[in-house]
Amino acid sequence: MKLVWCPETATKAYLDAVKALSEVEHEAESDVAELVSGMAGGWRAQLVVEAWARDSGVATGIGLRAAVKHARGRHVCVVPDEPSAAEYADAVRRAGATTEEAVLVGEAEETMPELEGVDLVVVDCRRRDAGRVLRAARPGARGMVVVCKGSAAVGSRRSVGAAAVLEAGKRVVRSTYLPIGSGVEVLHVGVEKGPSLGGGGGRARWIKHVDHYTKEEHVFRRRRC
Repeated sequence: MKLVWCPETATKAYLDAVKALSEVEHEAESDVAELVSGMAGGWRAQLVVEAWARDSGVATGIGLRAAVKHARGRHVCVVPDEPSAAEYADAVRRAGATTEEAVLVGEAEETMPELEGVDLVVVDCRRRDAGRVLRAARPGARGMVVVCKGSAAVGSRRSVGAAAVLEAGKRVVRSTYLPIGSGVEVLHVGVEKGPSLGGGGGRARWIKHVDHYTKEEHVFRRRRC
């Protein structure tokens, strides 16, 4: 099985997110929230996981919650600890929204394995455990879309991208960077056999990376050891 894109549901999810966000108090990065909402709808995601970071607002969660209704799916927010959970609930209240989705509290290695069959995972890379969240995510039978907000922070300031920190065995078939908000990296993790942008496949691969802080372009040749 493969993820199949549906433009109609993508449009509906996007418009619902725009409407939902217009009805709450001002939220930062609403453009990113509208983008990921359209993705969730377009891929008809059944299980959407949001790895939330403190001080990041709840625009993304509001947008995703509006989107999953089109696929009759669910949105789960994972936070690393109880203070984060309390701050998230407070941010939801301040935005004038309601907490309807499930919230899981715990380290990435504890929460992510509970969520089998993830279709879309949105990771705020301001989380110190962003890399561990990515490695612990368990794709569904159709594959998984990974969205990294503030993607330059995955792993380190000089990171070569989210594909480099994914767990061995995950096959990245597409990767792109979008200059939206604080930066958004999107990966498509496939389920079939074949080479991966993350370094698998046995042959040397060229990887182009733009440092989102200095705007310098770097080209790496990656070999399988």
